[in-house]
Amino acid sequence: MYPPLNLPQFDLKLEGDKIWDVLRKKYLLCTPEEWVRQNFIQYLIQHKNYPQGRMVSEYTVDYNGLKKRCDIAIFNEELGVDVIVECKAPNVALTEDTFYQIAKYTSTLRAPILILTNGLEHYCGFVDLNKKELRFLKEIPDVAALKELLNPS
Repeated sequence: MYPPLNLPQFDLKLEGDKIWDVLRKKYLLCTPEEWVRQNFIQYLIQHKNYPQGRMVSEYTVDYNGLKKRCDIAIFNEELGVDVIVECKAPNVALTEDTFYQIAKYTSTLRAPILILTNGLEHYCGFVDLNKKELRFLKEIPDVAALKELLNPS
């Protein structure tokens, strides 16, 4: 019923046309974008070792006086946002414009890692906030790689 994604398979809780959101602790309508989001949340928890307790879905961002939402935000120990994830439905092409959608949140949240996924393709960028540069990474960092990237020796 739901399309296969370019992610490991997870045992997600489905109830009719609803899917369990482990972060918000409730069932949500399982739209194509929500299917990607819930699978990607599990990928981050189970394969990249991000703590579920530091993740928020549909995190509100105040951008130039407008209330926007990023799909997933991952916080650090100091309660700053380290990672922003934008999820799209599998049939949505990932373009420069869709990556720009999350890049603009960096001006408010100061998150150095930006991830864009439609479940089939995944792009990850590292924003050097001091140099104001964006560098694409070959893979999505796990927690250990993230700490090394943010705190090089």
